[in-house]
Amino acid sequence: MLALIASLLLSAEPGARAREVGVPIGKGTQKPEVHLTAPAGGWTVGRMIAVEGTVSDPTVDPITISINGDRYLLRTQNGRFARRFPSAAGKNVVVAMASNRGGTGTAQVTCYAQVPPVPLRAVLTSDTDGVYTDLHIYEPTGRSALPDGTIDLKQMAHVFWANTQSPSGGTFYLNEQGGSFDQPGYGPYLYVHRAPPRGVFLIATNYWPSGDKAHTIGTLNLTLFEGTAAEAKRVVQIPLATPGTTRVLAWVNVLGPGRADVYVPGQDPEPAAGWPKNLEEVAGQLSHGGGGEDAGEEE
Repeated sequence: MLALIASLLLSAEPGARAREVGVPIGKGTQKPEVHLTAPAGGWTVGRMIAVEGTVSDPTVDPITISINGDRYLLRTQNGRFARRFPSAAGKNVVVAMASNRGGTGTAQVTCYAQVPPVPLRAVLTSDTDGVYTDLHIYEPTGRSALPDGTIDLKQMAHVFWANTQSPSGGTFYLNEQGGSFDQPGYGPYLYVHRAPPRGVFLIATNYWPSGDKAHTIGTLNLTLFEGTAAEAKRVVQIPLATPGTTRVLAWVNVLGPGRADVYVPGQDPEPAAGWPKNLEEVAGQLSHGGGGEDAGEEE
């Protein structure tokens, strides 16, 4: 990964301004103080948790939020940040972190949610401002699994920024921050399914840079069966450099309650029995625009 980043930097035009890579830190020289005004702690029966607060250094943008280990990057406006997130069953540990030249300040709150577990959650962020790393989910349907042991991409339910609800109950949360639903940059892009059907899910990203931004690192935080004894997490990082590129981040094969397998192309051995035989073919079809609705930049 580092070698790829280095090669992209060296290939830049002579005299071009150095591209900013990585989440920036604030310009202040005193370690920032972070305060979480929400959640307040205690118990909740709400399916959503409001995360709100302030940071003493208004140049810190974005601020890093961790909820049970899943990383989110939130924009700040005049030192304030706010966004709502789906709550996990049981304990929700919310940590806010802000970094500047003086160090890193943190704040932490724990609240407990009396809500049903979330079997499938996907969070996508990037480490570069001024880019879109749009999250796209393809869900199994009654027609997507074919008798010959393959899957038909065009028969899968496509959930993304222009189609935020699937017939089976999958939900895509628009990247709303500060009243805007179309901010390029860090994300987060968020998808949950509270009752995922059996079958193979495809999780992908579509990359659109802008200005002098040529590349970024996309980070997928995937959580299965959150809040249960079968809970499992997977973090996938992938370099993105070509405008318009659609890349498969992970495949999830839901086998039943509390049972699922994950396959990450390029990281895991090729899946054995029980998986569709044409995963590579479907990934190639998707990268060439064969996934149905336009996967391009948000309007």
